[in-house]
Amino acid sequence: MPQALSFASPEDLEAAFYDAIAHGDADLLMQFWADDEQIVCVHPTGVQLTGLAPIRDSWLSIFRSTRLRVQARSIAHWHGTIMAVHHLTETLFVGADPSPHGPLHVTHVYLRGPQGWRLISRHASAADNSHQAMAEAVPHTLH
Repeated sequence: MPQALSFASPEDLEAAFYDAIAHGDADLLMQFWADDEQIVCVHPTGVQLTGLAPIRDSWLSIFRSTRLRVQARSIAHWHGTIMAVHHLTETLFVGADPSPHGPLHVTHVYLRGPQGWRLISRHASAADNSHQAMAEAVPHTLH
């Protein structure tokens, strides 16, 4: 049985998470998740998966069909002693195609336990920044 991985920080875990995606390693990727049937992963398609088995099966399916490289950019981090939330923007590169796909807005929620930090939730959705541009263009008046 492989020795359980331990991460001293959510940032360390996040770096390892993206490395596992780049290598298409679903088994390694699943070691970053909490051992809890309430973990949640929402892929950009909107499909919500709950529990280790469905999440693992989805990543296996993704890695069987293509190779991914992800460029993640941190937007905001909130850290407590046992919980952390990271919001990022991801740009995807699929297979040998050099053109970027995305961006995606991604939120990771981490929980610190006896084995170090673990991922308990990942939510990824397609970015639609047109609403943000509209909101910034409209004058705001406070009454």
